[in-house]
Amino acid sequence: MVGTAETTAAPAAPPPGLRERKKRRTRDTLVRAALELFTERGYERTTVDDIAAAADVSQRTFFRYFASKEEAAFFVGRLAESRFVEAVRGRPPGEAPLDALRRALAESWDGIAEAVERVVPLDLHLRFYQVIESTPALLAAHLRRSAELEERIARVVAEREGLDVDTDPRPRVVVAVFGAVVRVTERIWSVGGDASLAALREATAAYLDQVEPALTGDWRTD
Repeated sequence: MVGTAETTAAPAAPPPGLRERKKRRTRDTLVRAALELFTERGYERTTVDDIAAAADVSQRTFFRYFASKEEAAFFVGRLAESRFVEAVRGRPPGEAPLDALRRALAESWDGIAEAVERVVPLDLHLRFYQVIESTPALLAAHLRRSAELEERIARVVAEREGLDVDTDPRPRVVVAVFGAVVRVTERIWSVGGDASLAALREATAAYLDQVEPALTGDWRTD
């Protein structure tokens, strides 16, 4: 990972066997079918039976992979989140926490896109964000998941800084600020005219540039 100290490479994991590859293909087919249906007809109007039928599997097979349609909806998002958490963990020591978060995100965009593309087309994943913003049940789940992700990242930041996250509020504060910027970016980007990853990256960088002026500057224009 960029920015980490040179270490001895870990031995490569053996390639998955035929059974595991088949399971992954079925899982990925279910995820793609779910996202396509959610974006075409809406989350609330899509049932587990609809997803299973679109993937040409039984309802029982669906539940072998996912406990609910919400879990299927956010499967790709979990991949992206894991990439980001590991990118934060791998930032070099000595970086200020907010800088580490920002650089981890900037340097993990391409890896996140590649991880997404292994499961579903990137444009489908991005279009699903628009569904999230317009669907109360999904938005509530997304906000809950975001809070859980912030807690994970705050603990990583605290560990990097040698702090106790339960007695020192600073890791949670800085991650909350960062998360709020990302949330504002998602909301504005999702209703804009350009739903591309490039537009999301540009907007995220632009809004992160405003953190310090917004927190410490004088907003009055008189």
